[in-house]
Amino acid sequence: MSSYFSDKTFKFLRALARNNTKAWFEDHRADYEAHLKAPFQRLITDLQPDLLAISTHYRADPRGNGGSLFRIHRDTRFSNDKTPYKTWGGARFFHARSKQVPAPSFYLHVQPGNSFLGAGIWHPEPEVQRRIREFIVDNPAGWETFARAPGFKRKYEFWGESLVRPPRGYPADHPLIDDLKRKDFTAGMALDDAIVLGPRLRQAVVAGFAGLAPLMDYLCASLDLEF
Repeated sequence: MSSYFSDKTFKFLRALARNNTKAWFEDHRADYEAHLKAPFQRLITDLQPDLLAISTHYRADPRGNGGSLFRIHRDTRFSNDKTPYKTWGGARFFHARSKQVPAPSFYLHVQPGNSFLGAGIWHPEPEVQRRIREFIVDNPAGWETFARAPGFKRKYEFWGESLVRPPRGYPADHPLIDDLKRKDFTAGMALDDAIVLGPRLRQAVVAGFAGLAPLMDYLCASLDLEF
């Protein structure tokens, strides 16, 4: 088993965080290509059969444009932070119908001291939130089967924002009110730097995604998507 990322990956990302300018990046573009982009694309390619074993409806697309890998350039149009580049690498493993309808995704984030994997749907539109909440109310046992399972709670944590008060139309004493108050329906786990830079990263990602499959299956069902 070979590694994908190396100390040079994290060295580049740390240096980019200190020198987040177009001039610096262009001077070090070769480092980006060699130590972050190319190994990430290789990992995405290698994950294709693993992801298909989890769900035939999810895609690991290694293309540089339009694929799973996030662009290194930031969209600064609506941000007060005008630094041009992300100081991390990320990949989204998307549903085959994600270009037609909102759909949950698997995600991998590579950053020194802050790497993680996750799954779910982040910042969904109000109508999507409503559909997921209604599905939880109508199918509480299915949600609790994985979300309350000791193994799931030991390995993963739910992430994202929640409402301060119950959403309109839901009683404050509902047994799953904490879940119904969620604005994001995502969960994940941190990845140690040693795992990210070591030879077992692929296995760790596959195991992590497989453990999150029940969440993804449930969210897909709530949105009438195949899993």
